[in-house]
Parts: sequence; structure tokens; C-alpha cells
Amino acid sequence: MSSGTVRIGIIGAGANCRIRHVPGFRAIEGVELVSVCNSTRESSERAAKEFNIPNVYDNWLDLIQSDDTDAICIGTWPNLHAPITISALQYDKHVLTEARMSMNSSEARAMLQASQEAPHLIAQVVPAPMTLPVDQTIIDIISKGDLGDVLSVDLKVNSKNFIDTDSPLHWRQNKDLSGFNILMMGIWYEILMRWIGSARKVSAMTSTFVKKRQDYTGKIRTIEIPDHVDVICEMNCGAQANLRFSAITGLAPTNEAWIFGTDGTLKVDLEKNHLFFGSRNDKELSGVKIDPLKQSDWRVEEEFVNAIRGLEKVKLSTFEDGVKYMEFTDAVTISAQSGQAISLPFTR
Repeated sequence: MSSGTVRIGIIGAGANCRIRHVPGFRAIEGVELVSVCNSTRESSERAAKEFNIPNVYDNWLDLIQSDDTDAICIGTWPNLHAPITISALQYDKHVLTEARMSMNSSEARAMLQASQEAPHLIAQVVPAPMTLPVDQTIIDIISKGDLGDVLSVDLKVNSKNFIDTDSPLHWRQNKDLSGFNILMMGIWYEILMRWIGSARKVSAMTSTFVKKRQDYTGKIRTIEIPDHVDVICEMNCGAQANLRFSAITGLAPTNEAWIFGTDGTLKVDLEKNHLFFGSRNDKELSGVKIDPLKQSDWRVEEEFVNAIRGLEKVKLSTFEDGVKYMEFTDAVTISAQSGQAISLPFTR
């Protein structure tokens, strides 16, 4: 299918679908947005009208079973990613699903198995986009040996906000919708995996400082998802990684990552995507010039369609990648609850 029309159905036309996926698919020749299903008929019809989509479905399974759609773009909350993905693959539809991949690693592995049972179909997870412009340069610096052996990584991602006790319950704070996913932790771990590979052991401490929030119905709900996380990882490359993710660190410094090696140090400004490097003979870090030819950009929809057409293979991100960061997510929760280090790959 190198040049044929690819007909896309959208299930859950949320913010990322509207901002990224719809324009992305519209920009590709031979791609049609043909169907949509949201949580209500009213919202589905609004999306259909806004994006000129001809077919509206009341039920996502009806959309999947229809003959008018070749591929499914899933923009729902994580609680529906697994059932929609598995059903879509069973009905011979390609799948692009939003991150986070699923509620937990068990669901992620079931999604991976379903994709492996249908190898002629494309299954892709929307990748973490934050560091795409510098990822290849970081990988090159490490692979060329400029750092020597990687010994330690410090990665801090803070909201820079003081604790907020008044805002209503967000879906990311609702375990029924988000599962074991915590803040932006999973997708930042996905980025770390691009740079230095995965972890083999995880120890974590978490805190939930805001205990209750009001949901959209006015009901007071108990919060089970932490708003502050500290993780220590033993990486497969031999390094130790210290990770912090927080929603309560008011006036925190710049979000950044430091990668320390036997021969060099690399600092990544995670807000501006600037790199700074120094070797053991330097007295301070210096800015790293990024080769424009190595700067990646958002091309998720293009990669998905090209993979369907047999023009390239999915790199960002595969279901195998998604399983790894969902196993890490589970391991963080289990470690925090048990007080014990958890080995990876983690099965439950």
C-alpha cells in the first residue's frame, strides 16, 4: 500500500488530536479523516462539523467495525487505550494511540501481544515530543564516547508551582481514568531510554500532598495518584539515575538533566532544548551547537501513514517502548507502596 488512500477514524478528539493529529493527517496527500466518535453524540457532531468529518458514531466499537475506516487514532483517556487498541487490531485496523500507552503494564503487554498477532498492521504510540530537536545530538555525544562511560544521570521535571489545593480533579489525578500513570513521569522515562537505555532496578518514594479534590459533578474524591515522586534507578548501562517529578515545587529552578561520565559531563536544558558539554580538561561547560540536519521535529502522523504504506518502520514510538515505560511506571508505584526495590522487566 505505497500510495493508496488511508482512511482515518478518530476515537476521542481531544486536545492533542485537534492541535496535532488532525492538522498532521490533513497535510498528508491521500489521507482522509472519515469517522469520529467522542464520549457523547453532541461532542462527536461538534468535532465532525469542525473538521469536516463525514461519519459520526455513537459507539467506538461501531466505528472500529465499520468498513469506511482503515486506521484508528485514539485520543481518549488511558482507561480506554487497551480495549480500543485490541479491538481495532482484531478488526484489521492500524492503530495510533496517545501516550500514556495504557493504565498499567499488564494492559500494555496485552496491547503488544495483539499487535504481534497482526504483524501486517501498524501499531504506534504517540512519542514524547519534548526533546526531539536534541535527542540525536545527545545520542551521538554518548555513542561517540565523549562522556566515556555513563556513571550518573540527574533529571528533574518540576511544575514550578506552589501546591494547589483548589483546582478541580483532573483526569491525570483520577486513577480510574489514568491508572498507575503519575504526572509526566512515563514519557520522560521514554526520553531517558532514548539516551541511555532502560532501567533494571527501581526504588521510589512518592507523596500525595493534596488528599482530596472535587470532581466535575461536585463530588469530593480521594486522590490516589502522587503529586511528588523521587526515583532512583539502576540502569542497564551501569549508570545510576536520580529522577524527580513534582507538581508542588514552587519557584523551582530550570528543568534539566545532567549526564555524568568518566570523561565528560552533559547538561540538557529541558525547557529550551539547549545542550552544554565539558570534558575533564575543561573548567566549565560550553554550549553545544546543534546540527540542523540532526534536529527532529513532530512527524508522528507522517511516520504512521508512511509505515502503513510500507515506506518506513515506526521508530517513535513502538509498542515495545510503551511496554517498557509502563513497566517502569508500575515499578515506581509498587516500590513506593512496598518500600522495596523492584527489578525490571516487571510483571504483575
